[in-house]
Amino acid sequence: MDQPDTGSLPNPLAVPAANERVAGGAAIGAGAKQFSSSTTAKRSPSSTTAKRSPSSTTAKRSPSSTTAKRSPSSTTAKRSMNLSEAVAIATSSLWAHKLRSVLTLLGVVIGVAAVIAVVSLINGANQYVATKVFNLGADVFGVSKQPSIITNVDDWLEFQKRKRIDSEDYDAIKELCKSCKGIGASLGGRVEVRSGMNSLKDTNLRAWTPEMAALYDVDLVEGRHITDADLKSASPACVVGMDIVDNLMPGVDPVGREIRWNNFPCTVIGVGKKEGSSLGTSLDNWIILPLTAYRKDFGSQTDSLRITVRAGSAAKIQDSVDEVRQIMRGRRHLSYGTKDDFAIETSDSFLSLWKDISSSFFVVTIAIASISLVVGGIVIMNIMLVSVTERTREIGIRKALGARRGDILLQFLIESSTIAVIGGAIGVICGVLAARLVSVVSPLPAAVQLWSVIGGLLVALSVGLFFGTYPASKASRLDPVEALRSE
Repeated sequence: MDQPDTGSLPNPLAVPAANERVAGGAAIGAGAKQFSSSTTAKRSPSSTTAKRSPSSTTAKRSPSSTTAKRSPSSTTAKRSMNLSEAVAIATSSLWAHKLRSVLTLLGVVIGVAAVIAVVSLINGANQYVATKVFNLGADVFGVSKQPSIITNVDDWLEFQKRKRIDSEDYDAIKELCKSCKGIGASLGGRVEVRSGMNSLKDTNLRAWTPEMAALYDVDLVEGRHITDADLKSASPACVVGMDIVDNLMPGVDPVGREIRWNNFPCTVIGVGKKEGSSLGTSLDNWIILPLTAYRKDFGSQTDSLRITVRAGSAAKIQDSVDEVRQIMRGRRHLSYGTKDDFAIETSDSFLSLWKDISSSFFVVTIAIASISLVVGGIVIMNIMLVSVTERTREIGIRKALGARRGDILLQFLIESSTIAVIGGAIGVICGVLAARLVSVVSPLPAAVQLWSVIGGLLVALSVGLFFGTYPASKASRLDPVEALRSE
């Protein structure tokens, strides 16, 4: 038999079959040589170069391809999509669980509605008081024995010991005050007015000097004001408000007719323009008499006058106030450092007192409304924690697909803020409607301000962010492996 060719052996394992005819060492050497040449052929440099050629690497990792994958426009679109997706998830969750959503939003709605309603009512009251109640004007001030508004019993007892302001004080100010452009004196009270069988109670009686009509800007629709001649002669003449005409003399010309106040007769010489009402009190139920006629029929020697002064302008009102103060202190021989034993009041002093009262009411109401906001925030946090538990597997999938911790945190913060802002918007609407309703059914006016609406929405947003931080942080810290195991 011919000897087999050792070069055709596929590998060294074929060596035992040839041991019968050739020496073992020669056969193994030949097989080893063939295996080495075969391995070299498979791992030749040309093959490696072909597989890992620079051109191939360049093609796979070209800058143009990387730029295309990481372009800013793609990143921006992804960010905006995440924001809209988070908002959509929050709104869909609210819609899917309607009863839970109502209970979740209730605290925020009540809190924001209370804030908007209170702010609207206080703003309306401030505007109304400034224009209707304390309508002296920016350049007008008053001098009296005691302040018009007293909030302390001890102060009231002290004011009763003061010396009254009389006609001599009025004459002195009228003569000595050089910067004063108009000076009037007045007394007042509440009386009953009658005409025939008709009567009107709680009428505001104004015993004035002729200058007072101009100082208080009283307009007439018929007749004339009282004059210096009426004052000197203590004429029983009177100017009446529209309520007296409508209730006591309906359908007739009131000028020249006689009416009686506390059974003292007077003749109507003028009718005032209708002014409406202020906080439920009519501004047209009044009667004006000459000061001397009132003192002649009904006055008392213990009555203290109120002197009303108009300065040259609003900018010079403090100069006139200082001048009147010097005149009064000189007449009463008050030494330096001694407190005034009289009161000087401007429109600003009235308004500042009113704002102090209203601001205290505002602070108390806001504090009560804040309790509702805190409760609403706690409910939002509770609902978000439930949502995190329900969506644990979803969070795990998002993280497995590449979502970062910050992405999960932002998603849940957006959801909690969306819930709170929706509640805040509903609260703003309810607050405005409540303020309007109160102004319709009561004399309290309402004025909705834009800053209060924006403030209400910002407060709601802050509640959502604050109370949503913990659930969002808890969601972002979940382990993706453990989250994916969740059922």
